[in-house]
Amino acid sequence: MNYSFEYIDIILLAMIAGFIFLRLRGILGKKTGFEGKAPAQFEEILKTVKQKETKKINENFDDKAQEEFLKGAKIAYETVITDFSDNDNKITTSRPLLNNEIYNQFNQALKERSSRGHFAEITFIGVNSAKIKEHKKIGKILNVTVDFIAEVITCIKDKDKKIVSGDPEKVKKIYDTWVFSRDTTSVNPNWQLVNILT
Repeated sequence: MNYSFEYIDIILLAMIAGFIFLRLRGILGKKTGFEGKAPAQFEEILKTVKQKETKKINENFDDKAQEEFLKGAKIAYETVITDFSDNDNKITTSRPLLNNEIYNQFNQALKERSSRGHFAEITFIGVNSAKIKEHKKIGKILNVTVDFIAEVITCIKDKDKKIVSGDPEKVKKIYDTWVFSRDTTSVNPNWQLVNILT
């Protein structure tokens, strides 16, 4: 009989040990946030945060960003006007500042001027003012419309150097509204002229 009781005790102890093992396994066997693929998950979180911060910076066209933009816009304006006044048949210096449509329009105007035997004499005095009229983000593209007031001395002469239009002695004020654009997701920080409003 004693052997029977010992046998039952062994079975009971085994059952208790099994129960404790299962309980410990249920608790200790659960994944925490620090095992398995946690480092990869952490890296993904950092990547997401970085993307959000980049997007925030790109979308945050605040006063400081606008001030820096206008400095570049004035330089771009002078570069384009001066390039257009050169008596080449093609835009050269300002090519990176223009989208394909504006580039083609300028080149067409230069060819037409040249075909008439006309050439330009333009002296760029300076930009009196450049003000952001509006800025609008459409998808990933940020468009900024700028009103320029500048002063130039300009005239068009024919092949015999007779004045066709303008006055080589008179400073003229010109008023332009240009639209610049850039892809805010691009690593390229440069803007392009995409439209000239009349």
